[in-house]
Amino acid sequence: MNDLEGILQLWRELESAGADYVLATIVGVEGSSYRRPGTHMLLAQDGRRAGTVSGGCLEAEVARKAWWLTAAGPVIESYSTADDDGDRPYGSGCGGVVHLLLERKQTAGLLLAALDLAFNARAALGVATVLEGPHMGRRAFAGLPTGNLPASTGSLNDVGDLELGDLAASAFKNSTAGETRIALNGTETRVWANCCAARTGLWICSAGDDAKPLARMARELGWFVAVLDGRSNLATPARFPEAHEVRAVSMENLTGASPQLNALATDAVVVMTHSFEQDSHFLAAVLGLKTAPAYVGVLGPQRRTRELLIEAARLLGVKASSNRIDRWMAAMHAPTGLDLGADTPAAIALAILGEIQKITAGATALPLRDVRGSAQPVACPPTHNRAE
Repeated sequence: MNDLEGILQLWRELESAGADYVLATIVGVEGSSYRRPGTHMLLAQDGRRAGTVSGGCLEAEVARKAWWLTAAGPVIESYSTADDDGDRPYGSGCGGVVHLLLERKQTAGLLLAALDLAFNARAALGVATVLEGPHMGRRAFAGLPTGNLPASTGSLNDVGDLELGDLAASAFKNSTAGETRIALNGTETRVWANCCAARTGLWICSAGDDAKPLARMARELGWFVAVLDGRSNLATPARFPEAHEVRAVSMENLTGASPQLNALATDAVVVMTHSFEQDSHFLAAVLGLKTAPAYVGVLGPQRRTRELLIEAARLLGVKASSNRIDRWMAAMHAPTGLDLGADTPAAIALAILGEIQKITAGATALPLRDVRGSAQPVACPPTHNRAE
């Protein structure tokens, strides 16, 4: 379970009970920070909380003051991960400043309802949030899936100012995040706009024993996990309790008008049944998708993958020309995974998930000590900036 999944689970419980809550959102950092802007933490009045906004050094302090700080409405509060004298970190070792938007149910409920819809639909969501003035906490959304909302959250269609909606749409379209100023109701106002990435989905084309740690680790990351296999004795929920979907599939019906492998463009697919027949059918299904997944990995040597693709081309009824096979190979990760010296199912799963994380996050997979440069401060509002 990842942070957002835990936050949404607690939010649903609080909404059902009619309880108030405080949502803390990172809207800016200066220097080093364990968490990035856009990260959330949810606080309940009974002391429960979900999510983190640091490496563990700020959460208790935020929770201690959050309720009285938000008594008059949303507020932006700044927290340092170093003591007042600047010599000793609280515990994270970051030594940076984190700027948090703290808000109660009245404004936070609409955001959490939107995040819940996007999370369940595995869709990206653009959000623009007002950070100052009488409309602090007001939001507009872009890319919002349809669905039912708790009555207490209000209407997601009431996006308010047109320019606020345009900022959300721009963040959604370009997958960007940052602060800007707009004229809101005639007053220049600070606004934070960001794109919440779609929840990663992992389609594991195998229900063998070596697929178990892959499903388990992916679920721990908070990903949507589906397990497909032609062997009904292996593709069972009992063998994969962490997976959201476990299906025994027919090889002949993998492709066609109603594909059984319906991965999204933001998903990852790993083909690893160790069966030439099944792997070739699964690859044919992947190649037949209207939109290619973000990551396609194939377990085994490249020579075998080329042979699988030749058979997949035959199944699709297309010519297996060298150019076509080369293009397909270039778009795949075969062998799948990073070079971690893995030789056990768990280590191989780690190597595969590491490469998927690298690709979907646009990261380098280099040791952090070798990564040059650091992130620039983003959206650093002043301390105690309350709604007037």
